[in-house]
Amino acid sequence: MKTIPSRALALFVLAVSVLALATAYVAQYGFGLRPCVLCLAQRVPFALAGILAALALLGPVGERVRRGLIVLAGLAFLVNSGIAVYHVGVEQKWWVSSCVPTESGPVSVTDMAALMAKPVEARCDEPAWQWNGITMAAMNIAFSGGLALIVLVLSRRMGGRG
Repeated sequence: MKTIPSRALALFVLAVSVLALATAYVAQYGFGLRPCVLCLAQRVPFALAGILAALALLGPVGERVRRGLIVLAGLAFLVNSGIAVYHVGVEQKWWVSSCVPTESGPVSVTDMAALMAKPVEARCDEPAWQWNGITMAAMNIAFSGGLALIVLVLSRRMGGRG
């Protein structure tokens, strides 16, 4: 079995994490797609994986520490895939989420003024964008799950500083 250079895998994780976050910010600020709370939550594991990969690349860390950091980054991708599964369930209305506003009774004039002053948040159950019925959250299930699989499998084959 061929070994994978540990620094190369750490660099891959860092690059993918930065690219995923950059894509999210371009969608938000470049194309005006407002993220909901669950969309924002899906950015956290990418940031965490990137930080872990950067730590694995910095300084004189041993191979065991580097492998541990990369495995944690792979697990962060796996957690992200789970968040995306939950988000798709909310979008498909398979379950209810606290991030989806519910219908309430009559609204008074003072309530209306308070609502007008509050920034409008994107709803978690209404996808901002989809392609042939596949939402960004659904794409993230496959993307993050695939990354987790790749990183965790390759981390078992890590060796050397190369």
